[in-house]
Amino acid sequence: MILNLHLLIPSLFWPDASLPEIYRDLPLPGLESLLAKSLRTEDKPVPVEAWLCRAFGVPKQRDWPVAPITLDTDGAGSIKVGGDYWVRADPVHLRIERDQILLGDSRVFRISMEEAEQFTRLLNQHFAGSGQEMVFVPIRPDRWYLRATAIPPAETHLLSEVVNKGINELLPFGTNNTSWHALFNEVQMVLHEHPLNQSREARGEPAINGTWFWGGGVMPQSMTSPYTHVWSDDVLAAALALASGITHMRLPLDATAWRESAVPGDHFIVLDSLHGRAQYADAYGWRESLKELERNWFAPLWSMSRQGKLDQLTLTSISHRKTQNFVLRKSDTRKFWRRTQSFSSYAQ
Repeated sequence: MILNLHLLIPSLFWPDASLPEIYRDLPLPGLESLLAKSLRTEDKPVPVEAWLCRAFGVPKQRDWPVAPITLDTDGAGSIKVGGDYWVRADPVHLRIERDQILLGDSRVFRISMEEAEQFTRLLNQHFAGSGQEMVFVPIRPDRWYLRATAIPPAETHLLSEVVNKGINELLPFGTNNTSWHALFNEVQMVLHEHPLNQSREARGEPAINGTWFWGGGVMPQSMTSPYTHVWSDDVLAAALALASGITHMRLPLDATAWRESAVPGDHFIVLDSLHGRAQYADAYGWRESLKELERNWFAPLWSMSRQGKLDQLTLTSISHRKTQNFVLRKSDTRKFWRRTQSFSSYAQ
């Protein structure tokens, strides 16, 4: 009976190569042993959403069609995706710093479902009055969707590509970008004047003063999966699993809990606790999260591998510089000539 595991770990390595001291005194014997015994290959850098879409056989349209895929799961039948063009229009906090507008996503603010409904109600009233055929749908407090039939699609940057960055050069591009730029600016003006934002700022909370358009497309005709089981709290990974007709479960507490529940097959796990820390340059939080992954996942998985409980373990690290794949087969743990190196050496 075969048991394979594939781990996807965005931002396993710190994104700033000029800060090698961030790896100093990190106790990572389990991870370093896994990496040392594995066969390593490198690929071009790719955003997390693009990697996931490719893994499940989803072709790129103008964008990677994240919006219709996640809407199909988020809507749970209450919203018909149909053949319409959908785009994510997630609420964001925009702030001016020097000559740039920096974007923060929902990891830097809290928003209730009631607030989301009030914001989108005002947007829908505004654009209905202007004669433009578009509907903002707040399926989750921090995940809004836009069905736009009047504006031809443009190409956009994924939300994960713009978090904590200046957006001046990252707005929708390609054909039809002018219409989307105008819409982006108009949404800002409408939300800026909303009384809810005045209340939020009075409480010391960030204003919801924009939406980020990304992941547009129509629902793909079919999806395929190389896995039999997906374990993840990531909404896109969950949606792709469900759309592919394979088993999806929430992320277990640790590798031991996963192994106790796992049945033979090809399992896929997304460990994304490092990603947000890296995006917001939280060096301390990133280091602490990596230590926790060592305790809960890497050390136990190394022990399982040495005991022959896994036929193959694949670890994929994604960063803006490159994608690294580490493949550990059952027999590799006995290859003594593959000597352990410091974790920082793999980041070079």
